[in-house]
Amino acid sequence: MPLRAKLATSATRSAAALSRVTGRGDGSVIGGRIGLMIDPNLLSELAAGRHIVLISGTNGKTTTTRLTTAAMSVLGDVASNALGANMPTGHTSALAKAGPTPYAVLETDEHYLPQVLDATRPRVVALLNLSRDQLDRAKEVAMMAALWRETLASRDVQVVANADDPMVTWAAQAAEHVTWVAAGQRWHDDSWVCPECGSPIERIGEVWRCTGCALHRPVPEWTIQREGVVDPTGMYHEVKLQLPGRVNRANAATALAVAAHFGVRVADALPRLAEVKSVAGRYAMVERDGRLIRLLLAKNPAGWLEAFDMADDVPTLLSINARDPDGLDTSWLYDVDFSPLRGRRVLISGDRAMDLAVRLTVNGIPFEHVPSFRQAAAAVPPGRLEVIANYTAFQDIRAELDRVN
Repeated sequence: MPLRAKLATSATRSAAALSRVTGRGDGSVIGGRIGLMIDPNLLSELAAGRHIVLISGTNGKTTTTRLTTAAMSVLGDVASNALGANMPTGHTSALAKAGPTPYAVLETDEHYLPQVLDATRPRVVALLNLSRDQLDRAKEVAMMAALWRETLASRDVQVVANADDPMVTWAAQAAEHVTWVAAGQRWHDDSWVCPECGSPIERIGEVWRCTGCALHRPVPEWTIQREGVVDPTGMYHEVKLQLPGRVNRANAATALAVAAHFGVRVADALPRLAEVKSVAGRYAMVERDGRLIRLLLAKNPAGWLEAFDMADDVPTLLSINARDPDGLDTSWLYDVDFSPLRGRRVLISGDRAMDLAVRLTVNGIPFEHVPSFRQAAAAVPPGRLEVIANYTAFQDIRAELDRVN
C-alpha cells in the first residue's frame, strides 16, 4: 500500500485498540473514521487483492454475514465486520484489524451498498430482503429497491438474491449474473404492489407474480426443505444449526449459495455453520441467578414477526428504545401484531416502554412494566426468560450481561 494508506491503517488499529482498552466501545467505528480522515481511499486500498462478499438487506445481515464467514473459512482466513458496524467506517476498521486475508465478508447497510460496492469491487453481493425500517429517516422500500436496481445495472458482479421478495427480485434482475435462493418472506406488507408497474402482487402458495406486467418469482436454485436445503444439483443436505427458526435456515442457505461461488462444497461448509452459537449477542443463552435467558434482536415489524416465531412460550421481556441508531419514530409498533404473545407472561421496559404499553393495550395483551432488565429478571421465577429488544435496548441488556457474544 502507499505510505499514506499504511499510516492510516496503523492509526485505525491504534484508535480501535484505545477505544477497547478505555471501555468506550469495540472501536469498530472510531478506528475506521480516523483512518478515512487520514486517507479517504483507505477502504479501497484495504480491499485491493481480496475476494470480497457484501451482504445487505433490512433484516438478517449480521447473522448471514457470520454464517457466510463460517462457510468461507473452509478456504482460509476471512476478514469480517462481525460485530455489525456495517458502514464504510466499520468496513475499514474490520479490514485493517484483520490484516492481509485472502477473503472478506462484509455486512453492508442497504443505504451504503452503492458506495461500498464502488470502494471494494466485490466478487459476490447477497441481497436478503427489503422492508420498512427507521421510518423517520430511511428511504421508502420501493425507493431502496430502485437504488439497488440502478446500482447493479452497471456492475459486473455475481448476485445471490432472495427469490421470495418481489422488491429484491426486481432490483436483482438488473444484474447480469444472479443466483436465486428461496429464502422466504413471511412479512408481505411492503410488497403487495409491483415496483415495476404499480399493479397488485398476487400470491398462490410460495409463487408470486405481478398482475399487470411480467415480474414474477424466479425459479430458485437453492431451496429450503424440511430441516435442510436443496442445492442446484437437486441434492438435499440436512442443516444442523444452533441458531433457532426457519429464518436462520434461510440465512444458512444464502451463506451456502455464496460460498459455492468460491468453490466451497456444501458438505465441507455445514460443520462450520453448526459451530455458530450466537452472533454479537443475538440468540445467546445466558444463565443468571437460576434463570436461562435468551436474547433476540428485533428492529422493525418484519424482525418482530420472525422473533415471535423463534421465541418459546415462556415469560418474555420486550424492551424498546428510540435513540438515534434505532430511529426516533416508534409508530412502526402499530405494524407489529403482538397477538402471538397472548397467554404468556409479558414484561416491558426501555426508554419508550409507555409507547409499547399503549400498543399492547390496543392488541389486548396484558403486561407488567419493569424499570430495568435486572428487575425483570428478578420478577420471574427461576427457569426460562425470553428477551426481545430493538437495537440500543438490546445493547443495553447485552452490556448488563457482560457483553455476551
